[in-house]
Amino acid sequence: MSIEQQEAAFDQRLAEMGIRIKDANNLKVSENVFDEVTLLALYKLVHKKWLTAIGGSISTGKEANVFLGEREDASVAIKIYRIQSANFTTMSSYITGDRRFSHVKKSKKELVFAWTRKEFSNLARAKEAGLPVPEPLVWDRNILIMSFLGDGECPYPQLRSAEIDNPARVYENIMAMIDTLYNKAELVHGDLSEFNILYSDQPYLIDMGQSVTRDHPRALQFLMRDIRNMNRFFKKRGCEVKTEYEIFNAVTGLNVSQP
Repeated sequence: MSIEQQEAAFDQRLAEMGIRIKDANNLKVSENVFDEVTLLALYKLVHKKWLTAIGGSISTGKEANVFLGEREDASVAIKIYRIQSANFTTMSSYITGDRRFSHVKKSKKELVFAWTRKEFSNLARAKEAGLPVPEPLVWDRNILIMSFLGDGECPYPQLRSAEIDNPARVYENIMAMIDTLYNKAELVHGDLSEFNILYSDQPYLIDMGQSVTRDHPRALQFLMRDIRNMNRFFKKRGCEVKTEYEIFNAVTGLNVSQP
């Protein structure tokens, strides 16, 4: 069967399930996303009225694809973790030691399901702490539906490619967000960089599947890495930054000396 025939069959399958396709040209089965597990989850979400349409791709990451979707009259982001190509080793390093997911089985499918639920939980905690993140709406199996961060159907740019009028102010804003995440939401982002922050009128934290609680055995290690990543990025933008240990100690209340 040719790629064109596969795509036609796939489009028909979605239509039979009641899933309206908004942008067929940008919804390709070749992305290896829509397996049987994912289709079943999509079917449930559509019939529970969490989705009315699925559209084109917003982004393709290491572990997941994000698509634009519709729910009633609002745009949503549909994040689908790829079960077959997920990095089992990387995910395990963040799940292991997280007391919230100590019961998770070690199969790849169960790990991906737990990862999806983990991102939903982390976003909810960050949102409750007052941080600018996508609002998590619902999750099912390997699919997470969130509020869409963008103008119209165009997502906000990643920090790395955004035009920033006042980098120093944005740097201080992000440092305050790291502090709030740690001390109010009791989380460490764990993969904070210019790729996992969107920017419009302010920075928005995204991609929080790997975020860990403060009692995770590697939480402080991840926190230091987040701080270093932000310092590196803003130094290149000409900002005067605080030392990573100064920030680390201020956030944690510890007194770690620079070696």
